[in-house]
Amino acid sequence: MGFRVLARQQYLARALAAAAAALALTACGGGDGAQSGGEQDHNQADVTFLQGMIPHHDQAIEMSQLAEDRTDSEQLLELASEIEGAQGPEIETMTSLLEEFGADVPSTGMGGMDHSSMGGMQGMMSPQQMEGLEQLSGREFDQAFLQMMIEHHQGAITSSETVLQEGQNPAVDDLAGQIIEAQQAEIEEMSAMLPQG
Repeated sequence: MGFRVLARQQYLARALAAAAAALALTACGGGDGAQSGGEQDHNQADVTFLQGMIPHHDQAIEMSQLAEDRTDSEQLLELASEIEGAQGPEIETMTSLLEEFGADVPSTGMGGMDHSSMGGMQGMMSPQQMEGLEQLSGREFDQAFLQMMIEHHQGAITSSETVLQEGQNPAVDDLAGQIIEAQQAEIEEMSAMLPQG
C-alpha cells in the first residue's frame, strides 16, 4: 500500500510539473512573433484529447464518489479515494493547458456532471449504466464498479495512446504518458480485486 501511495504522489508531482513547465514556456515567449510555447506548440489532436479527457476524468470522480456509501470493502474505498484524488488535479492541469492554447474548456461539476453528450469518448459510461451503478450496493456494487472502471481506464489509455501518436505538445504528451502508466497499474489492481471464476 505504501508503494502505491508513493507512486501516486510522484505521478501527481510530475503532472503538475509538466503543466507548470508548459505555462512557463508560454510566459517566457518573446514578443517578436516567434511562438516558443502555447499557440504554435500544439495541434487539434492535443485540444481534442484534453477536451475529451476532462469529462472522462470527471465521470471517474463521480463513479468513485458513489463508492462512499455503497461498498463495505476498505480496499475498494481506498482505490476510489485514490482515483478521485489523482483525477481532480489532472482536470486542473488539463484546464490550464486548454486555457493556454486559447481553446474552449468543457464545463465540469467535478463529479456532478451530465455526461449524456459524451458517449463517444473512449470508455465513457452511458447515463443508463451510471443509473444502474447507483442502484447497487455491497458485493454487486463492487463487481460492477470494478468492471466499469476497468473499461473506463482502458478508454483513457486508448485516448492517451492516440494523442501520443497524433499530438505535438510536450506537456500533453507527458500527461498522456503518465495517465497510461497510472491507469494501467490501477487496471491490474482492479483485475486482482474481481472475484475469480
